[in-house]
Amino acid sequence: MGKGFYISRPLGFVLCGLGIVAMLTIFSLSVVYTKEKRKNQVTAINETGMVTTAAPHTTPAPSNEPWDKYRLPDTLLPEYYNVTLWPRLVPDEQGMYIFTGTSGVALTCIKETNLIIIHSNKLNYTLTLENHHAKLTGLGGTSAPAILKTWFQTQTQFMVILLNEKLEVGKSYWLYMEFRGELSDDLAGFYRSQYTENGVKKVVATTQMQATAARNAFPCFDEPSMKAVFHLTLQHPPETVALANGTESITIEDKKLLQTRFKPTEKMSTYLLAFVISEFTKIQSSEKTNIRIWGRKEAIESGQGDYALNVTFPILKYFENYYNTTYPLSKSDQVALPDFAAGAMENWGLVTYREQSLFYDPKESSNGDKEWVVTVIAHELAHMWFGNLVTMRWWNDLWLNEGFASYVSYLGADYAEPTWNIKDLMVLQQVQRAFAVDALVSSHPLSSREDEVITPDQISQLFDTITYSKGAAVLRMLSEFLTESVFAKGLHNYLHEYAYSNTVYTDLWKKLQEVTSIKEIMNRWILQMGYPVVTIDTRTGNISQQHFLIHPEAVVENYEWFVPITWMKSGSNMGQHWLLTKTALYEPMKTGTDWLLANLNVMGYYRVNYDPQNWERLLTQLTTDHKVIPVLNRGQIIDDAFNLARAQIINITLALRTTKYLLKEKEYIPWESAIRNLQYFFLMFDRTEVYGPLQVSLFTYYKNNQINAISMACRTGVKGCSELTRMWYRQWMKNPDSNPIPPNLKNTVYCNAIAAGGVEEWDFGWQMFKKSTIAAEAGKLLYGLSCTKEPWLLNRYLEFTIDPKQVRKQDAAFAIVYISGNVIGQPLVWDFVRAKWEQITKDYDDGSFFFGRLIQGITKKFSTEFELKQV
Repeated sequence: MGKGFYISRPLGFVLCGLGIVAMLTIFSLSVVYTKEKRKNQVTAINETGMVTTAAPHTTPAPSNEPWDKYRLPDTLLPEYYNVTLWPRLVPDEQGMYIFTGTSGVALTCIKETNLIIIHSNKLNYTLTLENHHAKLTGLGGTSAPAILKTWFQTQTQFMVILLNEKLEVGKSYWLYMEFRGELSDDLAGFYRSQYTENGVKKVVATTQMQATAARNAFPCFDEPSMKAVFHLTLQHPPETVALANGTESITIEDKKLLQTRFKPTEKMSTYLLAFVISEFTKIQSSEKTNIRIWGRKEAIESGQGDYALNVTFPILKYFENYYNTTYPLSKSDQVALPDFAAGAMENWGLVTYREQSLFYDPKESSNGDKEWVVTVIAHELAHMWFGNLVTMRWWNDLWLNEGFASYVSYLGADYAEPTWNIKDLMVLQQVQRAFAVDALVSSHPLSSREDEVITPDQISQLFDTITYSKGAAVLRMLSEFLTESVFAKGLHNYLHEYAYSNTVYTDLWKKLQEVTSIKEIMNRWILQMGYPVVTIDTRTGNISQQHFLIHPEAVVENYEWFVPITWMKSGSNMGQHWLLTKTALYEPMKTGTDWLLANLNVMGYYRVNYDPQNWERLLTQLTTDHKVIPVLNRGQIIDDAFNLARAQIINITLALRTTKYLLKEKEYIPWESAIRNLQYFFLMFDRTEVYGPLQVSLFTYYKNNQINAISMACRTGVKGCSELTRMWYRQWMKNPDSNPIPPNLKNTVYCNAIAAGGVEEWDFGWQMFKKSTIAAEAGKLLYGLSCTKEPWLLNRYLEFTIDPKQVRKQDAAFAIVYISGNVIGQPLVWDFVRAKWEQITKDYDDGSFFFGRLIQGITKKFSTEFELKQV
């Protein structure tokens, strides 16, 4: 958090930007250190005919050998795989869940080599008669060299096969392996999920391959550009159903085991592979494209999947029209999983979701839950073309996949729900979110060089706000100044030319450049971190740009951008003007009486500041007739002003004045923008004596919004609010089968009733959480339980968070962060995480999802030098 609030009493210890960077760096280094320490402590397990890929006890010095590099050599290309997997859904004699499998891959030699290097991680292999881990034969009459030696490089996650002769360029070979692995609950690779139905535990075998976990399921060339066709066969118990990317072609029945074979996939990347074995049931559409929604029997039969089924086909049709390209597959399976680290995953033809991201219960879920479901579905389906049909060559261009899907998800959701104005929400959910992170010195460019993103950990770190939200905001800006029709035409050309292959971001620029020149413009937004604040002086007509940083004392490179400035004068749209230099004079913007507003509908990725007189004219217009100013700009005026104040560019008094007109405002976006910025006061000062007067002064801003009004009333101690929420909650406690609390108010009521209550209220909430069969409801209770004021209950809750029998691993980070948001819980969480750090890093190693949420969440309130020193 930054400086910039001119409060008379220096009680607001402000978080230094460099301090935050230091904290996050120390945390990240400790995660990496713990991982490496744990790897080097693994002991190899020897079994008859099996060897393990466990790490050696010492890490060798860096070398220039190809197996010590993280990238695959460019000597071989996979053509197709034959993979058979058999997960055991019951534990073995040692209490371990395992899977066994066989894998064959057809390789074509591109450059002469006597090495085959293929990804493999956490797999044990059956030795051949020659005591090797693989068998090599020739295809099409080719003779294969003999294998001299095979071994594993744990650090780079490779199996290395040394041959006695070189492979011939242009010839094809068949590499065959037999293996087994653990079907663990780590939410990565081939893993297990479980749930209880009618008192019986059910186990699901499922996958999450992105970004680098396909190698945990079977040996493969696990890079996005190593596309191939996959022939999959799954063996599974008779009472289960098997799903994969391809359509089921045949199921061979046996009393003890079924064997389901799938039609070959399209040519695709390994990270998009998926398979699920479960006792799930389905609902399906009667459309030409076979659309099926899968999940727990109880959830499907109670109608929780109906909404997803209803919106999937319209969204698919919208994207077919938008891309002017037919949906590439014959089916679209969507599966809700009880345990899933991310929100969803765009596996080609078999999209996997958290239950909360796919299921919607009209009786229990809120409007926000419904909006989340349709937006996530649209995001994942957008990938079926952009990301799956055409895929980035390497992870340094992940932003193009995820930023694009984040942008067009609002277009697809808007088509499915045309009365919601959901496209407008992108400003709150993506643009402002990106602004907040990209204003820090710790930000990074959207695209990096390939050699800067090499290791699995470096790849995982890219799944962040910059990649998703800034990527979406910048592409939205590009679409705006090109026009949507021109942008869509360029996308069609791009998808048509590069179908089933890989690209870099400049390939998209080339296709768009067939229509207009954009490379020089866009590279400044893609290859530079941050964004500008554009300052317009209406007294002179002078326009200038400056790299916006929330911490004004920070020193970074002096970037410049080509900025498309759309603007209006006293309600009249004045078109677009390009700012191509650091400063420029533009006479039409010189005015002494008219108010001027720039960045119409926040289509540009930049903030705007004005001279004091124009700020006053804007404030006057908001007070007299705010509707003349577009609703998105009303929200952005507030957000810009508060952030400019934090950066010490304008006075905080001016920022606060932008909210005075809200008593007349009926629209959601300006209110939400104000609330988010005013919450910063609570975040920074809820542990100081400033907090009391602050509570009273801010409540008046929330009266026009029911949800926010009740929440703020309780938070500010308004008489009657606690009684109201406790009354609702008590009614529910008396009759647990009939919840009287309106779905849109559940978050607020659960939190405030549990905060005002004691152990009885908390225990009831916990019981309802454990019994809940609706993921969205469980999520609200997970949050509400963190609001108690009893330290011993918070400590008990913290212990529950790292016990998977109490709180699912997918939810642990959320629960810990929720507790950290409680002023009483924050120091408890800090002590807890430090005390349990080794266990947390060992048991919750799912990549960036867990630790990203955890680190950011628990340090969010840090605002003193003392807290910085504790890190």
